[in-house]
Amino acid sequence: MDSEALLLTLRLALSTTALLLLVAIPLAWWIATGTSVSRALIRAFVALPLVLPPTVIGFYLLVALGPLTPPGRLLTSLFGHPLAFSFTGLLVGSLLYSLPFAVQPLVAGFSALDRSYLDAASGLGIAPFFTFTRIVLPLARASLLTSAILTFTHTVGEFGVVLMLGGNIPGATRTLSIALYDQVQDFNYAAANRTAGVLLLLALVSLLVIYILPGVNGKRENLV
Repeated sequence: MDSEALLLTLRLALSTTALLLLVAIPLAWWIATGTSVSRALIRAFVALPLVLPPTVIGFYLLVALGPLTPPGRLLTSLFGHPLAFSFTGLLVGSLLYSLPFAVQPLVAGFSALDRSYLDAASGLGIAPFFTFTRIVLPLARASLLTSAILTFTHTVGEFGVVLMLGGNIPGATRTLSIALYDQVQDFNYAAANRTAGVLLLLALVSLLVIYILPGVNGKRENLV
């Protein structure tokens, strides 16, 4: 087992999950409650990583974050180094690639809320912020948990985006999925079996949490 790759993978997955929830919660609420025609375009953009090959996403990010493009040069000047083939670049790629896994469960949860609670809060003069934080989020806790777990698990298993954008730098961009690929290429099937077993166990435990925990079990058909 490559412990360095394991720690890097967990760090990447936790960082991606935390940052994506900050973005996904307001975005999902806007999608679930908005009426704008542009909502369809945003939903299509959010769902795009589900149908695009990961290598396509990785390629465009590699080009965009490189030193030959204006965004790449700007980011290089801000961070002091190119984002491609760095942990920060991997994080950017993971945020985009795991976006639908964070947003879609929240959209489903927000759309299923009983609107009478929101109407009652509005009638009592409760500010929208407090309505959202004290009524909407507690009622949608199953969606929040599902969103976090799916984002974390999906990030742990990333391969194409990681390989294209980060390469295979030990301690910097080498995740468990890349380590598994290397182990198979080296015909080290014993090590590959251990690495694959860890990935399988993480995925299985994550799904069991979604399906077993109280408050999630009753809504699982709509979320996963």
